[in-house]
Formats: sequence, structure tokens, C-alpha cells
Amino acid sequence: MPSDRPQPAFVLVRPQMGENIGAAARAMWNFGLDRMRIVAPRDGWPNPKAVAMSSGAGRLLDEAQLFDDLPGALSDCTFVFATTARQRGLTKPVLSPEAAMQMAAEKIAAGEKVAVLFGPERAGLENEDIAKANAIISVPVNPEYASLNLGQCVLLVAYEWMRRTGDVVHETTDLGKGDWATGQEVEKLVEHYEERLEAAGFFYPPAKAANMKLNLRNLWSRMRMTRADVQMLHGIMRQMVRWKERGD
Repeated sequence: MPSDRPQPAFVLVRPQMGENIGAAARAMWNFGLDRMRIVAPRDGWPNPKAVAMSSGAGRLLDEAQLFDDLPGALSDCTFVFATTARQRGLTKPVLSPEAAMQMAAEKIAAGEKVAVLFGPERAGLENEDIAKANAIISVPVNPEYASLNLGQCVLLVAYEWMRRTGDVVHETTDLGKGDWATGQEVEKLVEHYEERLEAAGFFYPPAKAANMKLNLRNLWSRMRMTRADVQMLHGIMRQMVRWKERGD
């Protein structure tokens, strides 16, 4: 059975190749979507080529709803988006995938049923299809080559759905088993280097010493370090001093 996660239905209108239906299923499942509806597939249904291409997302194909026409596929929907890369001359709001999925999330949270239409590979949705939609999703693509594969278009919209509704971590650093160095640990490192560099005569001439130390401290602050980094840098300086004292 489809999951109980609130989500839009992705409606493939007259898809032509089973491989592209499978790629669309795979793209949907990558981002936690599993409500696929298929309208009048050219090569019939079920399609073994779709299963082969789905790569582990075959459940979506097993559970996909099949319709003879678009009105039937949209009969329970209260808001419909249509994806298209071409100007259609129809008076409708045109949204980016990001803005569209934000709107979809808000409407679904309010209890509405939302669908997103994707057209056949050859030429996309017909104007008659788009006329049934409340808004258009237009992907910003190269105007000299605006054609998107069905699976690609599904992937883009599904990704934006995940960005709007999922627990997305936009940046992270894998520390392994380590921890970030504390301010005190970094300060001890700074003092260690200043002390040894002072003894080596690095801060010369004296009139420029204060500014050189300031620049060095600024360098350390730009290098966010782990405790292991700090320990290694202490070790480097200690070894250099030992080498100097040995006179090798």
C-alpha cells in the first residue's frame, strides 16, 4: 500500500516509453513520493521495461493507479500543477519548481489534494491538458534546449518537494570520532606558536611585530580546527624545535 505521508500525486499523462515510467518511479521514490498515476500509457500497462528501469522502486509501479483519461485521474484533486517548458498563451500563474512545491505543501497541510501533471516525452502536455490545471510549473532551463526527459522533470519536482517538506541538512561536516577544538585549545596553540616564533626571530622588525601577530591570529581563526588538528600542529612545532636544538 502507498505510504500515509501527505504528498502530491504525480500524474504521468500519456507516457510513451516504459523506461521513462520506470525512471520516474525511481526519481519519486528517491525523495519519498509514492503516489503515481498513469494516464493512457502508449505501450499499455503493466510494462516490463518500466519495472526493469525502476531499480528497486517497483512497488510504486505495482501500486500506480491507471486511468483512461486525465479528468478521471484528477477527479479527486482540488489543485493541479502542470509542468511545461514552453509558453502556452494561457492565463495561469507560472511558478518555479521551488515555489510550486512550497504552495503544494501549504495546500496539502490545509487538507487539499494536489496533483502534478507531467506530459509525454515527444512534446509534453497539450494545451487541453494544461487548461485543466490551476497553475504551471516552469523549470528554468537553457532556452536553446528546453527539452527535459520525463524522469528528469519528475526528479526536479520531487527534489523540491523534499526540500520543502523533508528534514534537509544543508551543510554538515563529518568529524568521525573527533570534536571541534575549543577556544581555549586554539588559544594555547596560538601562544605556543607565538612563543616559538618569537624565539626564532620571526617577528621582525619590532615595529611590525604586533601586526604580524594579529595576522597570524586571524589566520588561525579562519582555519576551523578539530582537536586532532590542534594536537598535530603542536607536534609539528615541537618537532621543529627539537630538530633545531639537535643541530642536525
